[in-house]
Amino acid sequence: MASTRDLRRRIRSITSTAQITRAMQMVAASKMRKAQQAALEGRPFVRLLYRIQREATTRMGEFTHPLLEVREVHKRAVILVGADKGLCGALNSNLFRLAAQFDPQTTIFITAGRKAAQFVAATRRQLAAEFAYGDEPRFPEARAISTFVTDLFLKKEVDEVRVVATQFVNTLTQRALSLEFLPVGEVKIPLAEREHEDAALAVDTTESLFEPSPEAVLSYLLPRYLHIYIYQVLLNAKASEQSARMVGMKNATDSANGLIHDLTLEYNKLRQGNITKELLEIAGGQLGND
Repeated sequence: MASTRDLRRRIRSITSTAQITRAMQMVAASKMRKAQQAALEGRPFVRLLYRIQREATTRMGEFTHPLLEVREVHKRAVILVGADKGLCGALNSNLFRLAAQFDPQTTIFITAGRKAAQFVAATRRQLAAEFAYGDEPRFPEARAISTFVTDLFLKKEVDEVRVVATQFVNTLTQRALSLEFLPVGEVKIPLAEREHEDAALAVDTTESLFEPSPEAVLSYLLPRYLHIYIYQVLLNAKASEQSARMVGMKNATDSANGLIHDLTLEYNKLRQGNITKELLEIAGGQLGND
């Protein structure tokens, strides 16, 4: 059985840990609100861009573009978007479990975030490039990633590009997803509700005119859409990271407080037992003297 000194030491240690996790929870909560707002505010624009693309593709007839070229996959590139830090629950492990499913012999990785780069290095996979993005992802950061992988595809160094990242659903839910990136094919909304837009387009009979032509519009749109695709992925990844960290630190704080409560009860019982024992010994000594 632990002594009162040992219990006091454990209570002090856990209290210090709870103070740290509480502080990290507050910091993550502050960053989480900004990250969630940025991720949610970008979705209407992405849906609008998707709508423009779908309007053009349904009216342009035959259209070819290097970014639409479907080839037999001999070499694949994966854009792995991870967190910069740990302490965010199972977020990183779920993401890396999905990334580990790709054949390391035929897959090269482009990483964003320190944890993603550490995973690739630890598993001895092929790293083509490493990018960083901050707590508030910027469009130039996304454009650099998109431009790099687009060049790989256009030079035929890879036949397919996929994105492995987390989708922000809400504060308690983040999903690890593997998303199509190149070839574009039917351009899709990344990490957003695509079915709603398809249903709206199905009943929309409004005539649309594109100047100078649907082909010119889509040729201009495709590269920029890919930049925005990655930007939205980064926003979702950061919102997911901060949300998972806030929830993780809250759970850690609650667990620490519960453990402190249990140890305090045990300490008080042990202390009360020792006091009772001493009183009995004193009373027994007085009776013996009498």
